[in-house]
Amino acid sequence: MTRPLRVAIGGIHIESSTFSPHLSSADDFEVTRGAALLARYDWLRAPWAADVEWVPLVHARALPGGQVEPSAYEAWESEIVEKLRAAGPLDGMLLDFHGAMSVVGRDDAEGDLVTAIRSAIGPQAFISAAMDLHGNVSRVLFDACDLLTCYRTAPHVDVWETRERAASNLVGALRRGERPHKALVHVPILLPGEQTSTREEPARGLYARIPDIEARDGIIDAAVWIGFAWADQARCRGAVVVTGHSPDAVAGAARELGSQFWAARHEFAFVAPTGTMDECLDVAVTDGARRPFFISDSGDNPGAGGADDVTYALSRMLARPIGRAVFASLVDPQAVGEVAGLAIGSPVRVTAGGRIDGRDPGPVLLDGVLEAVADDPDGGRCVSVRVGDLSVFLTSRRMQYRLLASYKRLGVDLSDVDIVTVKIGYLEPELFEAAGDWMLALTPGGVDQHLARLPYRKVVRPVFPLDRSFAADLTVVTA
Repeated sequence: MTRPLRVAIGGIHIESSTFSPHLSSADDFEVTRGAALLARYDWLRAPWAADVEWVPLVHARALPGGQVEPSAYEAWESEIVEKLRAAGPLDGMLLDFHGAMSVVGRDDAEGDLVTAIRSAIGPQAFISAAMDLHGNVSRVLFDACDLLTCYRTAPHVDVWETRERAASNLVGALRRGERPHKALVHVPILLPGEQTSTREEPARGLYARIPDIEARDGIIDAAVWIGFAWADQARCRGAVVVTGHSPDAVAGAARELGSQFWAARHEFAFVAPTGTMDECLDVAVTDGARRPFFISDSGDNPGAGGADDVTYALSRMLARPIGRAVFASLVDPQAVGEVAGLAIGSPVRVTAGGRIDGRDPGPVLLDGVLEAVADDPDGGRCVSVRVGDLSVFLTSRRMQYRLLASYKRLGVDLSDVDIVTVKIGYLEPELFEAAGDWMLALTPGGVDQHLARLPYRKVVRPVFPLDRSFAADLTVVTA
């Protein structure tokens, strides 16, 4: 009787800006092991997966942030490797990670991780990676993996579908006993996610081509990575990877998708009207502005790695009358601790923000009243300080106010608000549906949308849009 397939699962999942002063520590991560790790994947009970022995390793996941402390990364890498070596014979591994992790002192963290995994699992086992489309595919990562796939939507509404696809593709290849052919095209494009949302063209059309390509004879999977713009590393650029049974089919499809991605480069535009913070407020306060009017404080978006405590946008809101408004949010556990124990309605004078990323104007004084206190599963203990008509949310942990329930915990119904400034890039689905109108403020921070303002030194040049007049090298690499 043949033994069942044995497939390990694990990974380290974070998106890291090298331009953010925030440092991601082990405390920023949610870590799962054993049965709790396997419980994340409801498709393990699907018929195609039921007769596979799934071997849990460790999975660490965090909100995007700054670079990861080396000690945290090294501990999880060591744990993954040790558990792989102790697991006995393995047929494969599902590598569940983001693809844009930066670790202090390393230029290709995922490449280093998969190299360590390959050394432990051996050359015969198959590795399948499930990634974010804002990840990076270095040559090292491509060479070490047998199958790679990524999300096909931004905002990401197909996260779990992508992980299931990566696992199903892996199990299918193992059952066939066939190591897939694969092809890689690096596309010299470096763009923020706010210019590449799949809600809009040309990204919508580019990703819409993938199902037709996958349906071709000889193809298993096709994937397009936008890449990650806020890390200064050579691997940061667009990529296309196609895997399948036919070397000619995968090479041709990769060349086709890569060429289409490059040809569309001048069509990528921001998904909302843009302006300075003051220009966005000028529009928001007009009589014709539909409410609630959202403004994205995009340069300090914690969902892309921003420190979450730059006070520039808040200072512009405090400087003028703007009607009923919300600012969400600043991470400042010290400020929260100073006021959270007061009675609701108590006068408050507290300095907040600017402790991690001290860009102008640095910490700001909030002189108002304590409006609400709540515990949030993402932000920990949170408070709302009311300054005139403006509610300022302060959190104990970095978080992104992307869900309506988080606002309601602090007593705010967005239908009663004129202006909402939120540290985010493109609006996540619930906010997008709630918004009467929306602008994206090109604010300063560790994930500045104005890429030319960032001090790149290591990205491979030329790359669009930092460079514009050059012929792209769209060489197809096959294996």
